[in-house]
Amino acid sequence: MKIIKKIFGWGLVLVTSIYILLISAVLAFGYYSKPIKSDCIIVLGCMVYGSEPSPFLKERLNEAKRLYNSGYATYIIVSGGQGKGEDITEAQAMEKYLKINGIPTKKIIKENVSRNTYENLCNSKQIMDKYKMKKAIIVSNKFHLLRAKMVAEKLNLNSTYSGVFVKRYLNHEFYGFLREPLGLIKYYFVHIF
Repeated sequence: MKIIKKIFGWGLVLVTSIYILLISAVLAFGYYSKPIKSDCIIVLGCMVYGSEPSPFLKERLNEAKRLYNSGYATYIIVSGGQGKGEDITEAQAMEKYLKINGIPTKKIIKENVSRNTYENLCNSKQIMDKYKMKKAIIVSNKFHLLRAKMVAEKLNLNSTYSGVFVKRYLNHEFYGFLREPLGLIKYYFVHIF
């Protein structure tokens, strides 16, 4: 019985240590990532309410608009398919939002079939290859950037990163940071092994 308790205790210490290391990496990467001038900006999809971008998605789009207007890139790739409870694809909702906010239609490229981060970037990389684009800025929430980087590296997608933090949805942001180590582990076992 003592041996079982010891094994359980050491196992708990190991799991906790790994979790702390992962969450530290997520925080550090999210906050220290800086974009550099590129060919395009890739906005990763997020929930759409009917046909309206969710607050998280609006912040990602506002960041893409800021980068575009500051001359960081010539094109914006909006990436996301249609999820449960969404009337249109995430890419369609993003395109509409960007057009309303002054981005020319010809500068927006839709990728509207992906269902997760891996597909977002895989499909966006195909678009980049088609248009002979070499470098991208990937935009998402700060807690999501490290996983996006892991995917981009696997796909040989040359990229830098720009993250958003939505202060008025602090609870959702904290939940995202707390949950993300599990997302990293899942990604590692699904796509690396």
